Parts: sequence; structure tokens; C-alpha cells
Amino acid sequence: MDEQVGQQARQQVLAALAAQPGGVDDDDAAFRRRFDQHFPDLCRLFHSLYGPQSDWLDHLTALVLEAVRSWQERPADLKAVDDAKEQDSGWFLSNSMLGGVCYVDRYAENLDGVRAQIPYFKELGLTYLHLMPLFLAPEPHSDGGYAVSSYREVNPALGSMEQLRTLAADLRANGISLVVDFIFNHTSNEHEWARKAAAGDPAYSDYYWIFPDRTMPDAFEQHVREIFPDDHPGSFVPTPDGRWVWATFHSFQWDLNYSNPAVFRAMAGEMLFLANQGIDILRMDAVAFIWKQLGTTSENLPEAHILLQAFNAVCRLAAPSLLFKSEAIVHPDEVARYINPAECQLSYNPLQMALIWESLATRNASLLAQALERRHTVPDGTTWVNYVRSHDDIGWTFADEDAAELGINGFDHRRFLNSFYVNRFPGSFACGVPFQDNPRTGDCRISGTTASLCGLQGGEAAAVDRILLAHSITFSTGGIPLLYLGDEVGQLNDYQYALEDGHAADSRWVHRPRYPAARYARRHDRSTPEGTVYAGLRRMIAVRAASPELAGTRLIDFSTGNRSVLGYQRPGKHSTILVLANFSDEPQSVSPTTLSGFAPDVVEILTETALRLDGGVTLTPRGYLWLRVRAG
Repeated sequence: MDEQVGQQARQQVLAALAAQPGGVDDDDAAFRRRFDQHFPDLCRLFHSLYGPQSDWLDHLTALVLEAVRSWQERPADLKAVDDAKEQDSGWFLSNSMLGGVCYVDRYAENLDGVRAQIPYFKELGLTYLHLMPLFLAPEPHSDGGYAVSSYREVNPALGSMEQLRTLAADLRANGISLVVDFIFNHTSNEHEWARKAAAGDPAYSDYYWIFPDRTMPDAFEQHVREIFPDDHPGSFVPTPDGRWVWATFHSFQWDLNYSNPAVFRAMAGEMLFLANQGIDILRMDAVAFIWKQLGTTSENLPEAHILLQAFNAVCRLAAPSLLFKSEAIVHPDEVARYINPAECQLSYNPLQMALIWESLATRNASLLAQALERRHTVPDGTTWVNYVRSHDDIGWTFADEDAAELGINGFDHRRFLNSFYVNRFPGSFACGVPFQDNPRTGDCRISGTTASLCGLQGGEAAAVDRILLAHSITFSTGGIPLLYLGDEVGQLNDYQYALEDGHAADSRWVHRPRYPAARYARRHDRSTPEGTVYAGLRRMIAVRAASPELAGTRLIDFSTGNRSVLGYQRPGKHSTILVLANFSDEPQSVSPTTLSGFAPDVVEILTETALRLDGGVTLTPRGYLWLRVRAG
């Protein structure tokens, strides 16, 4: 976009602002400052996406007017949050950050039930609460709420938008940021837009990828992959009137057409509405799929990144403290491309998650060590969200080329891991359940709670060790550690999911159990598995919050010379935390020579134990050490 076009756009938008009843208040200096700062980026990005369309500037003008209205409606307390976070833009990089995630109905029945859990959240140390999709969705087939029928209506069974605003305010008053999903690749086929499209309204038909026959779907499907083959083949499903609509995931989830600027404007409006309810972070769902282009896989296209940057620019105008978290379960190189202060400031870390489980199965930390060395670093002003498991399945997202360097055949290794975690492999400790098992392609993913996958369900004596070992990595590598609530007391698989309406065909519900009240009641009894897990995690949380070396994401790799022992360093201003983690079922040693770069006197900060390194270090089976060290 040349400078002349940019100036023309600015003049038209400013004229439109001046013509609005009341205009932009003369004393609204904050908005004018942000407009001057961010409009050039928004204009450039919007033009990049829609410049060839003759009405692009009219759409941009309308978009800015909508942003102004949203800003004027933004509550004063949220504007105060904007100001505070502008002064402390790295607030989410703190070593005291701790995330929790849950389904509202399964964990607390409704939004008021979540409010009642705030004292427990503070006991645990949460500063970040992700509530799984809670908006209106078709029942019982809603894909766990990811088929959204309205972004402005809470599922009535959970509460109301007013209750969500109240919850957000109460969480904020207790130092807890609220995170919700923004499902912006698709809507449900019951959304108002989809209903109008299905009825033949041409304006809303253009909100989706709808074609009159199979000609274009067949052309697209030459290059795109099947995501949920158990639901439907390919990427298109028939509509009731005989047309064909793009549905990447389930047949009732229709993909939005972002080549239409009206869709961008509509979704920006939904995003700003949620921000004004007190949402702090939006989990941007399925970011890899949001832009489609014939002749490509329609995944991870450059326009997907431009879209995210443009949405960010809109938010900087009207909800400047709102952050984005990317959800991209794709090749690690592609995951990293979404992590950017101007795109997604936070990102799930699916590679680390998968390789923690890989290391537990193989008793070999080589792939995990390689990933930390090569793929952990993220840009300043961004951070990972590290997790042992989430609401979703476990997929083996490591790069085949990385595995090949270690003599590992990626296809065969995934087959082994799938077999191991669904207990089809001799000697496995895991009680997992296959998800989307596809014998034709060999693809499979794994369902199961952390405790069940670690062997607690089968009575494994070492299960608690594995649970704590896995979390010791997510708590110490750098980023925001995220707990699926209930895992901190060792919740097990719930096989009753198959009896629930709409859940039988989706094995992921096995690891979305209801609130484990009896387990929580035992969390302070260290003679129980629940108490041991809870005490171990609480200790990690407290020590992490007290250790400035563990803030941010900076990590330096450390080769232990022992393939079973993972090592890495978290450098601080005056000292470094050296983490050692033994994935073997036997004691393992790190030699004095390997540790000779450090002064011999160290402290293990989890146990506050003084140690010496000049005789080497021996780790217990599945043991881990957080050592405060200094250069020798």
C-alpha cells in the first residue's frame, strides 16, 4: 500500500469520525493517541487482505466506527485495566503466573459455582482461569462447545452474560485473569448467520464457503486434509437445499469466509463485545485454518497471520489490554510463526507437551532436550502456555526431521506411542483411550487424564512420581504453567462419558470428568496419592513464585551426558536454576565433569537442601532437582 492510499484512508476515516453524532470526545485523548499509533498498521493490514475489492475503504471506515462505539461503551474499570497493563506490558511473563482450565458445568455446574471456587483458586495460586467454551451451542452435539451458535449469549444451563461479567470482575478483584475461547474459524450451523445462509440469503451465504455443486469442493479437496474422518469425508458437507458448505471439523461447524471483509468486521465486533464483558485473554481457536486458498492445503497461509495482526490492531484501538493465545496443533515450525507481540502474545506449547509423554514412555529425554534447545525460544513480549495435558487429545506433533537426526523413524515412533498409551504395548503403565483411530492412515491420538496415563488408575506405585515429574517440566521451563483442574488431585478417567447424550462417539470426554469432590477432600492428606500430588504441585508453585530466575521464558540448554536425564538452565541476574529430570525407572547420575562449570556448593530449592556438585549428582528414579547454581 503506497503512502497516498494510506493518507486517503486516514482522511476518510477521520471525516467519518467527525461526522458521527458527538464525534470522538475532545477529551478522549486515549483513543486519539491509540488511533494515531495503530491506525496505520490496521490500514496496511486491511488493505493487504481486501485492497483489490472496490469497497475495501468503506469496510475499513465502518470497522473503525464500530471500534469507536465499542471504546465509548467500554466500562471505566476496564479502561483502568487498560492503563495499568499498558504500564506493565509484561505482566503475563511473571513467575507467579499459574493457569487453570475447566469446563464450567463439569467442574462447578454453573458460573455461580465457579465464583464459589475463587477461595480455592487463591489457595492453589491461580492467576489465570480458562473457562472452556460456555456460549450458546447446539445440544447435545456441540463439539464440547466449539460449535458456537452465539458469541453474545451464554449457554443458559451455565448462566447469563450478566453472571459472566460479574464473575470476570470478581476474578479480577482476586488477581485472576479470565480466559475464554474465541472460536473464529467457524460457527455452528445454528448460528443466526448460518440459518440465514441456509435460507438462501445471499449476503449471509457469503459469510461461509458455500457452493452450488461439487465442482469447487472437489477442487479444494485435492489439497486439503481430512481432520475428523469419523464425522465426514473431506472438508465439505451438503446443506439441506443441496449446496455444499466447508466444514473442516464436524458437519455442524461451518467455516467462515474471511475473504469477505464483512466477516472480518462482524467477528471483530464479537471480539470487542467479549472484551467489554471483562475477558482478559482470548484463546484463538484453530488459527491454522482461518484462511482458504484454492490449490493449497488451506493451512498456515500467510493471510492467516495477517488476519491475526489485523484483529490485534483493532483491539489496540478499543480494548488495548486484551491478549491473544494461539491454538495451533501443527508442525512446530508453524506453531512458532503465530507467536508474535503483534499476533498472538501467548501460545500453547504442544511440542513440549507431546515430548514429555514421549520421554515418559521411552525413558529417554533426547527428543525433549532437542526441542528445548531448538524450539523453546520465543520473541520478547510473548510466552508459552505449558501444559501436561488439556481438554483435547494428545497428538505426536514432533517434527519427523528432528526425530530422524536421533535415528528415530517418525511414523513408526508414533505407532509405538499410540500403542503404549492405549495399553496395547507390553509393560505399559498407561490407561489411555484412542481418539480418531484411523487404520487407513495410521493416525491416532490419545485421550486420558494425567493420572490415568501415568498409571495411577492401574495402581502403579510409580504413578505419582510420573505425575510430578511431568509437571516439574511445565513449571520450570519458562512460560505460564497450565493445570487442567482436577489433575492436581489425581483425577482418573471417567468411562461413564459413553452414557451421556452426544458424548459416546468422542473419547475425549473420558478425560473431562466431573468435579472429583472426594479427591479434593483428601488433598491435604499426604498419606494419599491426592495429597502427595497436591503437596508436590503446591511446593513447585510456591518455589517458582519465589524464584526470579523462573520468570519469562529464557532457557539455556544443558547436556547431561545421560540420555535419560533432561537438563536445562534458567538464568537470572545473580544466579541460575539448573533443572535436572530423570525419566528412567532407575537411579541415574550426572558426572562431576559435566557439572564442573558450576561452583560446587548449590541449593536444591524445592527441598531447601544444600548439595555439592564436585562429586556428581545422582537422581532417584523419576526424580527431579531444581538447583540454584553459580558459575565456578
